[in-house]
Amino acid sequence: MFSPSIDNLIRALKNLPSVGQRTAERFVFYWLKSGKKEVNDLREALDNLLKNIKSCEICWNFGDSNPCPICQDQRRNAAIVAIVEDPQDIPVIEQTGEFKGRYHVLRGLLDSGDEESFNKIKIKELRTRLQTDKNIKEIILSLNPNLNGEMTMLYLEKEIKKNRPDIKISRLARGLPMGADLQYADEITLGSAIKNRK
Repeated sequence: MFSPSIDNLIRALKNLPSVGQRTAERFVFYWLKSGKKEVNDLREALDNLLKNIKSCEICWNFGDSNPCPICQDQRRNAAIVAIVEDPQDIPVIEQTGEFKGRYHVLRGLLDSGDEESFNKIKIKELRTRLQTDKNIKEIILSLNPNLNGEMTMLYLEKEIKKNRPDIKISRLARGLPMGADLQYADEITLGSAIKNRK
């Protein structure tokens, strides 16, 4: 329908999360109409990303250095590790100002429909980290409480208890959000609020 060059870029953009045919077309034609400077700025930003970004070999976050700034920070409590699904979860936790430990980024969750999901995420790396770093005393399972998140947390709890029974395992508290109305809360949220009451 479009020229081969345009179709090729649309196909590439459709591989991105939440980008369908129409959104990809809007991006391509926005860049074509805006001129070469914006396209060159985007190309330079992508080139810079590919050239400079590294995986932290301790926590598996992405950064410009290895180890990442959080793993290098001696003021952080290395005895507490929060396990998160994605690198995007770290800034959300950091913005609270409440967590002063370190992280381990799984880069995904176990998926019951995908046998390969175990090999795609950083569980083996977590196991190695726990075997080599005896200073870790607590793991906070900071994953979303959806089906795959729960399945991953249950698996990790079992693995950690088996290999390092000395480590305390905790989860993020769940319950009613501020300003919630009891009559509109679902049973799972309300049950969790009662169970994790203070």
